[in-house]
Parts: sequence; C-alpha cells; structure tokens
Amino acid sequence: MKLYRISALFERDMRKFFRSPTLMMVSMIFPLVQLIVLGYAFGGKIRGVRVAFVDNDHGAEAVRVRAMLDAVRTGPGVIRLVDYSTLPAAVRDLKIGLVRGVILAPYDFSYRVEHQDNPRLVLVEDNTDRTISGALESTLQTMVQQFDVPAVTSPLPAQTQLDVVEVYPYIEYIKYLLPGSIAMAMFVVAMIGGGITFIDDKSRGLHEGYLVTPIEGAELVLGLNLAGAIKGLMAGMVITVVGGLIAGVSGLANPLRLAYLALVCAVAALTMISLMFVTMVRVDDPMVPRAVFGVLNTLLFFPSGAIYPIQGFPKWMQAIAVVDPFYYTVHALRYLLLKGVGIAGIYHDLLVLAGMSAGFLALGIGLFKRQL
Repeated sequence: MKLYRISALFERDMRKFFRSPTLMMVSMIFPLVQLIVLGYAFGGKIRGVRVAFVDNDHGAEAVRVRAMLDAVRTGPGVIRLVDYSTLPAAVRDLKIGLVRGVILAPYDFSYRVEHQDNPRLVLVEDNTDRTISGALESTLQTMVQQFDVPAVTSPLPAQTQLDVVEVYPYIEYIKYLLPGSIAMAMFVVAMIGGGITFIDDKSRGLHEGYLVTPIEGAELVLGLNLAGAIKGLMAGMVITVVGGLIAGVSGLANPLRLAYLALVCAVAALTMISLMFVTMVRVDDPMVPRAVFGVLNTLLFFPSGAIYPIQGFPKWMQAIAVVDPFYYTVHALRYLLLKGVGIAGIYHDLLVLAGMSAGFLALGIGLFKRQL
C-alpha cells in the first residue's frame, strides 16, 4: 500500500467535488431541507377543515350551537364552517371532497334541549382520513360538553350527545399510505428516465447522434417524455394492483375504476417525467441528478399529504402543496381507491396535472439545446 497513491486518489476526488459548485451546494442544502420539511410534516395541529352545518331546527338552541361553532372557527381554528340548507346537498359535497364533515342540528333539537329529552347533534364525517376525522370528533365532543354547562348550576345531569356517523368503512393506515406509494413509484421512474438516464445518454454522445439526423429538438423532447410516461404508467398500475391487494382495497376489478386509475397514473407520470426533464435539460454533470433527487424527493413527497394531512402543515408548506404534482396525484388516487368516487371527485386534479405537464413540456422544448 502506497500512501502517495491514496493521496492522489483523495486529491482527484476532492477536485472533482469542488469543480461542481451545484453539487456542492445541493449536498449542503439537502440535510437542511430534510430537517425543516420532516420537522413540520408530522404531528402538526389540524386547522381550517371545511365543515358543513345544516340547521333543520332553526330554534334558539341550534342558534347557540352555530355561535359555538363560530367560536371554534375563530378560536382554535380547527374548522371552517359552511352553511348548507339541506342534508343531502351537504353529504353529496362531503363525498366529492368539498367538505370533510357535516354537522346536523335535527328538527327537534331545541325542543329536546328545553325539555331535557336526550338532545343530539349529528356529525357525518369523511373517515378516509383518520387524523382529520379524529380532530373533528375531539373538537366537537369538547364543544358539546361545554354546551351542556348551564349558566346557573343545576342538579340535573347533562343530556346533549353527539352521534358520529362514518360514511366509509374503517380505513387502515396502509390503505391511506397506498396513494403516496403509487406516486413515489412513478416518481422513481421519472428520476431514472428523466434524470440519470438522460444525463448518461448525453455524456455518451447518444443525443448528439440523434441531432445529426433530421430529428428536431421538440421531437426528441416529446419522444423521451412520452416513453418515460409510459414506463411511469406501467409502474404506477403495478403498484396500484399489487399494493391494493396487499392493503385489501375492495373493488379493484371494476373496469371503470381501473380506467380512472390508469388515467390518473398516465397524466401524473407525464407530469413527473416532464418535470424531471425540465430540471435536468441543461445539466451536464452526471453527479448532479443523484444529489438533486434527494432534495426533490423530500420537497415533493412529504408536503403532498401522502403521510399526513396538509391541514396540519404551516402555511408555507401548504403553499408548496399547491404547486406540487405529488399532492394532486395523491389526492386523486386516494379518492378513487378509498372513496370509490367517479370523475366528479378527481377532474380538478386531472386538469391541474395536465396543465402542469403541458407547461413543463413547453419549457423543456424551449430550454433544450441543439448543441451538446
């Protein structure tokens, strides 16, 4: 063993590291990004959950309930109250995700309170997200207990109760996590196809060989992205079926449901591969994508709500979710897999993902260089 050989190898590796300032910066930023994002992605307090209130009673006690809900909204901020005139309309919006819970004051609520005849409020909740439904139940149980505290002490026991109605069967966490795993599988394919393979092909001169032919840059960009999207779709559907069977998701054999799942996976895969292409289109150093992927993985996956609802995030992380393709992918897959909704529950996610993919493709074509 020769010390000077070890020294030479050490010097060469360090020179290579410092010649890539992007790689050096990313390697320093990644631990900080991971610390900040992971630190806020778990255990945040749920806030701003949209809840419908249906007052079928219109009596004095129902008005008092409404006032207490307003106090919860302006105080702890767990809920954002929305008034509905009918219960069917509120439940319909609950099923497509416009609200996460429905509070019903039955038609005889005030009468039962006044006569101490076992008055009840009803909470209809979307229990596909146990964290949010648990926060709603806890908040409203506390409110109901406060509702029973009289202005003047009475020897009579409190009577008002809260009936909880769960719209869906119990959702195990493995089912809740499945949409995030599907999105991650497609993103891994995008990282390999739109990042590592893309840079390696450039370094080997394969793209230069393409460009001496009549193929235009836009054709090359579209061809590479479409191929990557197909591979992402295949990965996403395999994880959907295999993971769904492991998690015990029912109704996977429904052809229409599979068609919706395939549509979401196809649009999401195209969005992710085009995002990676835009990120790597001007990069030449093959070490850069390997460093960038760790940052992107943390920055896109955890703020998406894949493992914890975004209502528990601080405002700046909720802002990331608005522009995060993972968020719309997870949202659409969760509605299809856990709720069994149709196009009404996912069309917004599809439109956003399609718009993102179109924008990324246009940007990638504009940034692509004919000279390598």
